[in-house]
Amino acid sequence: MELVIAENLVDAGVLAGQIMADHVRAGARSIGLATGSSPLGAYREMIRQYNDDELSFEGVQAFLLDEYIGLPAGHPQSYRQFIRDEFVSYVNFDDALVHTPDGSAADIPAAAADYERTIAENGPVAVQILGIGANGHLGFNEPGSSLRSRTRVKTLTPQTREDNARFFDNDLSKVPTHVLTQGLGTISDAEHLVMIAIGMGKAEAVAAAVEGPVSAYCPASILQMHPHVTVIVDPSAASYLKSVDYYRFAFENKPAWQNF
Repeated sequence: MELVIAENLVDAGVLAGQIMADHVRAGARSIGLATGSSPLGAYREMIRQYNDDELSFEGVQAFLLDEYIGLPAGHPQSYRQFIRDEFVSYVNFDDALVHTPDGSAADIPAAAADYERTIAENGPVAVQILGIGANGHLGFNEPGSSLRSRTRVKTLTPQTREDNARFFDNDLSKVPTHVLTQGLGTISDAEHLVMIAIGMGKAEAVAAAVEGPVSAYCPASILQMHPHVTVIVDPSAASYLKSVDYYRFAFENKPAWQNF
């Protein structure tokens, strides 16, 4: 695991976007996308590179981590709509190649199995961008999730629903209780995991994920078991890390030949 302490949110997003863009230029067949505020800077960097004719997504498939259950197609807070509004509509992604779990399916367990199968048939995902919840959730794998779980239905914790109420006019009753999410085992199948965490609100979760025990209590701790992980944080999100001086030293002395 490589931990990078960026100076601020903008620098963190640019670095994450550069890493993802490098995978695409290297011929990535599939990439993994996430929603929420954490990856927005990465998407803006890739949009910039596309507009500067430095990057093309022709033929690339994209897989979202999760989707609310019960929101109709086109709902402004659906993650399918979010990723179009914030990223893929600005670049040359083929809409048919942007995949999202079907949270409006009549048979949700079958939809979960179909999504898992589609990822397997078009993978491996070359690079998966991730955020982390304040409680350590990864995707919508809440604490207690199996470390080997696959795409399935999850019930959101009350805290997660409260955190997301701001996207639903601060009306908790509008926030879905259930989601379809890639499991921790599914996420771990990606070849490179890139996690962004910004702010003091994520500091405790980052410390648990990076330096704590590997445990279902902190789903993001599964990152410790993966062979290729880049964690990008700002100084605030790094504040509870015990080895922060070493992480800075290691990055400053990174061999010139060693890529991310």
